[in-house]
Amino acid sequence: MTTSVPVSRKIDRVRTKAMGGPTEQVDKNALVISPENVSQTDPFLLMAEDWFSSPGFEWHPHRGVETVTVVLDGVLEHGDSLGHAGALEPGDIQWMTAGRGIIHRELAYRNEHAHTLQLWLNLPADKRMVETRYQDLRLADQATLEAPGVLVRVVSGTASGITGPAENHWPITGLIVTLEPGSSYSPLLSPEDRAFAYVLEGNATMAGTAVAEGQVAWSDPMDVPDPTTLEIRGTDPERRTTVILFAGKPIREPIVFGGPFVMGTRDEIEQAYRDFRHGKFGPIPRLQRL
Repeated sequence: MTTSVPVSRKIDRVRTKAMGGPTEQVDKNALVISPENVSQTDPFLLMAEDWFSSPGFEWHPHRGVETVTVVLDGVLEHGDSLGHAGALEPGDIQWMTAGRGIIHRELAYRNEHAHTLQLWLNLPADKRMVETRYQDLRLADQATLEAPGVLVRVVSGTASGITGPAENHWPITGLIVTLEPGSSYSPLLSPEDRAFAYVLEGNATMAGTAVAEGQVAWSDPMDVPDPTTLEIRGTDPERRTTVILFAGKPIREPIVFGGPFVMGTRDEIEQAYRDFRHGKFGPIPRLQRL
């Protein structure tokens, strides 16, 4: 019996997040993944990092995407038109399927402080209008993988035989990897997947390429028959390195952005705005603050 040997991936490009803010909503922000060229990032559309206190993101709609919000610091207050309301603490993750339409808000609990990452995931055309769904992936419920010097939180998909709690409309691997100085972790990935790894803190090498804090490294799909592996090594001598890694197969369908909506055509974007104005997303909720 012959066992295939995983093929080592390479890093195709490294980008540095663009700092911004303050704005009317946030104290400061950063664009980690830009939506300017989605052919190079699909199935990942954008990722923003936000630091906010008041007012935050009051009631607003979404359609046609999934959003993954990682709470890094502070407490995030959430409410939506499905009737969900709650507070997420550091390490908790909110996985929301906007689907055919949802209205929600994201605020700093008691207007104190919240530091979050929000990733927008693409959906294929036949899934853009699925039923809306909300998942709270609490830190205590996330699957974990531990080895000397390595802690991996498996949020979505499967790593080393451990499956994360997120339910997907499009297969996505989502890992949060913490490495002690000099330690490494090499997840197995499908060769069809595009992967990105964002260094949240510390410094790393990925497939031998240096990636600093605040940078995101991209590894594109490979035309090989065997599974692939991407080595991530913590190289900061003084502290732990934390890397957020997501991987998924590009959808390769037309994508049109229209503010909070992502659809396949401009007509569908205009229909989304009409539906929202005519109340087809439901009324704007009147939930009290927590």
